[in-house]
Amino acid sequence: MHLSVVRKIEDIKRALSSIDMTEGTPWKKILLFAIPLLVGNVFQQLFSTVDAIMLGYYVGDNALAAVGASMPIFFLIMVLMMGISVGAGVMVSQYFGAKKRDDLSYTIGTAIVLSTILGGIMMVFGPMITRSLLVFLDTPYEILEDSIIYMNILLWGVLGMGYFNMLSGVLRGVGDAFSPLVYLAFASILNIALNFMFIGLFGWGVMGAAIGTVIAQALTSVLCLFKLMKMRDVFDMGIKYLKPKKQYMWQVLKLGVPTGASQAVFAIAMMIIQPLANSFGPMFLAANVIVMRVDGFVMMPIFSFGNAMTVFAGQNMGAGKIERVIKANKQGIILILITALTMVGVILLFGRNIAGLFSNTPDVLDMAVHFLSILAIGYVIFSVSNIMWGTIRGAGDAVTPLWGAMINTVLLRLPSAYLFVWLIGEPVALIYSLLLGWTGNTILSLVAYRIGKWRTKSIVKQKSENVPDTIET
Repeated sequence: MHLSVVRKIEDIKRALSSIDMTEGTPWKKILLFAIPLLVGNVFQQLFSTVDAIMLGYYVGDNALAAVGASMPIFFLIMVLMMGISVGAGVMVSQYFGAKKRDDLSYTIGTAIVLSTILGGIMMVFGPMITRSLLVFLDTPYEILEDSIIYMNILLWGVLGMGYFNMLSGVLRGVGDAFSPLVYLAFASILNIALNFMFIGLFGWGVMGAAIGTVIAQALTSVLCLFKLMKMRDVFDMGIKYLKPKKQYMWQVLKLGVPTGASQAVFAIAMMIIQPLANSFGPMFLAANVIVMRVDGFVMMPIFSFGNAMTVFAGQNMGAGKIERVIKANKQGIILILITALTMVGVILLFGRNIAGLFSNTPDVLDMAVHFLSILAIGYVIFSVSNIMWGTIRGAGDAVTPLWGAMINTVLLRLPSAYLFVWLIGEPVALIYSLLLGWTGNTILSLVAYRIGKWRTKSIVKQKSENVPDTIET
């Protein structure tokens, strides 16, 4: 019995460590790749969720609020590294699909060097501006110092976080969905243990939460690197590949900077809206942290299918199979809608029970549950945009999503937030503006996909299959 279980685990490991998206039924390959991504994202979400639960119960709602007030700024600082990770992942998937070993090796080396440079800059200069930014955003005085402490510790450990995101993206790009899952599980378990020690036993509060996260992600990035060094059958690693060539660095930046800029647009919007959120006081900020944590779990399967679609599109564009990408896009939408509707049902049925894990303050819970019930339908709408943008990015078009983010944020998200607060005068106005932003984002993604500019953006130049001039939808 024991040997049969071991063999079964080994079979699963082999199946998830070398997923070739260029052959087989598209929806089955997407699902096969998305499931370990989803499980991995569950562990990833445990990082922040366990922090929030322990801070809420051991320290109090103000600690939750301090974390919530600092995250928009930290997210903005991290977006460029996230962009480099996505850009490198797209290149890796396309070169892997095209079986171009040397190009793949140089891409990975270039991504490591760029992540090191950007991470070093953030570690040095980031903590110099955190206080000024938090004060500028009218962070409530009673949570200001804790917010500064939390942000600075994360910034001092940003290199490990950046490596982890980039290296796990590379592993997924070459079809390995198993290793990142295992490493995320290890990191999450370690983070939980460190939180119990630092917050529960030592009483370090938000400082303990930040230190635990930094240590766990740094160790996980080392595991990812060791795994890559063993994959000699797929690509090469050596000093010569760590000397970036202009063509690869330019391509990583060409794909990564627009992707990072897209995320930066959303992060800046969050920062601009943050003073509105702060104006409603610590109770709203605490409720908003609960919403964000629950939102993180709901978004996990949505993002998992979107990321799987990016890898699928990348590998098949590299192989010149555009019609296969179009077919997979349709099947991906069906998969993600089924998933989103399921998650919405869970929220509507068990929302209060879930929110109760983070706080026992009735007013905070009432507010959080009310917000989640409004956002429920938005998750179904938002899910479609993840398949569309995932396809477009995987095909090698990073600029169109940037324009979509800018149009949506400037014309919808920001104006509606201030307008709704002015008209309604209640915290729920910010939730309505978020719902409107998701709807606009989805419409823009559908338009961009239908226009079809993404079909010409593959970085691997080769003859493709004959593709119709128009795309059936």
